[in-house]
Amino acid sequence: MDKLKKESKTNIFKFYSKTFIEGDIFTKLSFIIMGLSNLLRGQIVKGLIYLSLEIGFIYFMVTTGVSKLIGLRTLGTQGQHMEFDESRGIDITVPGDNSMLFLLFGVSTLFIVAAFLVLWNSNVKSAIKAQQMKQAAKKLPGFIDDIQSLFDKNLHMSFLSLPVIGILLLTVLPLIFMITIAFTNYDHNHQPPGNLFTWVGLKNFDTILLSGETISKTFWPILGWTIIWAIFATILNYILGMLLAMLINRKDIKFKGLWRTLFVLSIAVPQFVSLLIMRNILADQGALNMLLKEFGLIEKSIPFFTNPTLARISVIVINLWIGIPHTLLITTGILMNIPEDLYESAKIDGAPPFIMFFKITLPYVIFVTTPYLITQFIGNINNFNVIYLLSAGGPNTNEYYQAGKTDLLVTWLYKLTVDKKDYNYASTIGILVFVISATFALSVYRKTSAYNNEEEFQ
Repeated sequence: MDKLKKESKTNIFKFYSKTFIEGDIFTKLSFIIMGLSNLLRGQIVKGLIYLSLEIGFIYFMVTTGVSKLIGLRTLGTQGQHMEFDESRGIDITVPGDNSMLFLLFGVSTLFIVAAFLVLWNSNVKSAIKAQQMKQAAKKLPGFIDDIQSLFDKNLHMSFLSLPVIGILLLTVLPLIFMITIAFTNYDHNHQPPGNLFTWVGLKNFDTILLSGETISKTFWPILGWTIIWAIFATILNYILGMLLAMLINRKDIKFKGLWRTLFVLSIAVPQFVSLLIMRNILADQGALNMLLKEFGLIEKSIPFFTNPTLARISVIVINLWIGIPHTLLITTGILMNIPEDLYESAKIDGAPPFIMFFKITLPYVIFVTTPYLITQFIGNINNFNVIYLLSAGGPNTNEYYQAGKTDLLVTWLYKLTVDKKDYNYASTIGILVFVISATFALSVYRKTSAYNNEEEFQ
């Protein structure tokens, strides 16, 4: 049985063919009639569960599933239209097919089919296991034994089952639904139930990446700004946070706890509150501009959020207040764990402070915080709050399609979805953001010392 389990993991088709060939008549029939092997070998409840689930699946597919899969292929055939009502003598609106529901139900049906295949695979394994135990003259576990095993050797399955089901239903299913929209023309001109949308293949990707249309001329500048923003937001927060932690950690600095507490308070304040306050302070008629005018330092308001260059600088600088305290806390803990012997040995050798920083402190901190740096960079690529709450992506420009000069890909995606209802483009951009983020994270992390030399600092 162990050998068969190993084969099932390495070559699934070889496992099925070998199981079918070596199985007796009951096992062979279980490929078609689920649970039959268990039923005829005394595992009545288990066999009935398999059989009832198969009957339920067949009933679902015959009554509903097949039509939903056909609907997934067509996404509807009849749109909303007008028909003459002879009894009333007027034209009435006849609702058509809802392409969005066709897509959702079709994807859900595919999930049900996939779940059934997993169940069928479990049935095949159970059938051959029951046969082998019978041949070895071993007692087959009953239903109560199976239940008890869920709280003993299979306890991990009991604990993981609900979270896995939740992830599949609440994360994976919506994610796949979103991905499929990228291959349709579900935009503001094709809004169900009034209008149908259809499959268009890779047209949306071509339009955004290669077409030369306004949306393509919007994507590339926003992608460039997103990367620039992520680099500055990550590196500045990291470097300044680390330097601040080192400064507070110096032996001649008093009231270390007080200084750390002051910075931690900025974390305790809800982020959106801080951002909205800063937006109001830096507005054209905000407190800062009014104060500078009152002192006669300026005549016109400083366009913190209406000038493209100043707006980008402003969001980067304000983000420091949000990000530095997090880096401060992380690096403080790391600095306290660097062995003092390293510094003492360096001092004996006559190493100046900057050499100790670059040879001891910085390598140690970077080694430990590399995963944090990567997650921060990816988080900044998708940093919706800072950009949207501060500048709302502005200043707006006619050069871009539904976007402003400080919009990131994620805030542009939001505008395309909520404001313009171009769900196809938004979904396409979401896929591109994922590809960029995943590619960067995996490629960079695999090249770091934290991955390749895991025990270097242990």
